[in-house]
Amino acid sequence: MKFKQAYSRDEPPGGGVSLEELISPDNEVRFIDAFVDSLPLGELGFRTDFLDNGRPAYHPSVLLKLLVYGYLNRIRSSRCLERECHRNLEVMWLLGQLAPDHNTIANFRKNNSTAITRVFRATVRTAQHFELIGGELLAGDSTKLRAQNSKKNNYNRGKIARHLDYIEQKLSDCQLALSQPQQAEQAEQLLDAMARHALRREYYLKLLQHLQDAGEDQVSTSDPESRQLIIRNTITEVAYNVQTTVDARHCLLIDYRVTNRNDCKAMGNMLRLAKSIVGNSSFTALFDKGYHTGSELEIAQKLGVTTLVAIPAPAANAPDPGYNVEHFTYDPEQDTYTCPQGAVLTTNGSVYTKHRGKSNQTSFHQYRTKACKTCAVRSLCTSAKNGKLIERNTYTPVFERNRQNIAANPALYKRRQAIVEHPFGTIKRQWGYSYVLTKKGMERASADVGLMLVAYNLRRILNIVGWERLLAYAKACTAFLSLLWALSTMFRARWRSFCQSTKSTVSSAIYP
Repeated sequence: MKFKQAYSRDEPPGGGVSLEELISPDNEVRFIDAFVDSLPLGELGFRTDFLDNGRPAYHPSVLLKLLVYGYLNRIRSSRCLERECHRNLEVMWLLGQLAPDHNTIANFRKNNSTAITRVFRATVRTAQHFELIGGELLAGDSTKLRAQNSKKNNYNRGKIARHLDYIEQKLSDCQLALSQPQQAEQAEQLLDAMARHALRREYYLKLLQHLQDAGEDQVSTSDPESRQLIIRNTITEVAYNVQTTVDARHCLLIDYRVTNRNDCKAMGNMLRLAKSIVGNSSFTALFDKGYHTGSELEIAQKLGVTTLVAIPAPAANAPDPGYNVEHFTYDPEQDTYTCPQGAVLTTNGSVYTKHRGKSNQTSFHQYRTKACKTCAVRSLCTSAKNGKLIERNTYTPVFERNRQNIAANPALYKRRQAIVEHPFGTIKRQWGYSYVLTKKGMERASADVGLMLVAYNLRRILNIVGWERLLAYAKACTAFLSLLWALSTMFRARWRSFCQSTKSTVSSAIYP
């Protein structure tokens, strides 16, 4: 039987051809090269000026190309990327056979969080150029990415108190044991144990003091800005919460932000940025019930954005759903509610306040009626001793307007999950990017997340547009950028010459 014959190991790969010949014309690495070359890296915030002393630095385009290539091919580790520089022909072609070490790669990523965000914006502009962003229907949601911090190294006041109680109990046991006759070796062991417990007690007291000084609810010791967040139902994880906005036309991301908070106060800023990116406020935005907050809905309506935010279940349902608050009719002129039985609920005019958290305060009026005492269907309406009580807060009008938006188009909201979960499914399930690779803060985490989303947008655009059109566009941008650079260089040279000639003329006039 005939078999394919291997090449001799003494022969160069590819039969002695160059790297340019080894990389096919339709290889996506050519697009990565053209895309990064088309970016004005200095304007995006990458450092391009270095001192001439010492070893030469790597140009930011080299390191950015390597990172974009790595994230597109599910390689995030700086050490793995370093290995690829020595064995991967595509990377050798892309970097011109340069091979930065893992420290250089990791430092570049952690020091350029803001610039990487601007690279993401460049992918959005590319999508807009090809009319892939509809700007008519947007969906917003968040996803939790696990941080490099275990639950064991995350503390709140209750957990610290339990540790301190345990230590105090152990110290008491050791003191009680020392009060009994002991051999010298056993006494020494008890004293060592007490010293260890005392050190642990000091450590937990410092953590408690940090919580009190910072005014925080929890502290993480490995990744200080990560927080224990609810992932699903009662499942929690020490993670970061990534807020994203997705356009419905092709499920492309147009905005993101890495946070360590929940969703309740995020929608307003997301819509402000979406308005600036899309260029108008005539779009419709879909959000789940985690974003159902009065202040955020008010911001959306002031921006002129139509929002459909899922309505959470009422905190207190009536025994019969037909007597829930939404079935009571409000009269804005009389400031009264009318129940399904025709009774009128009025307010005494007093303003009540509820505090939920540090900065979440709600003011409201209460509405009651004496008709509850003799109502025949009271058992269906309420089980409260004093009859039905309705609370109407300052944000009730915006809640009602959101409810009207959903009632006017109930099928539209059902599209939310299909739109906004598409990127999450690709990034977390298919690519395995379910955690943040970096440590020591939200800014570094933002750089990691930004590169994930750059890779997602580029992959999506490449699949929709095709590499030929995209490569031609990137090369055109590179040529335009080169022309601008040449013109700016010429202008600076002429301006410098003009300033020098003006200076010499003034000097000769003053000192003839």
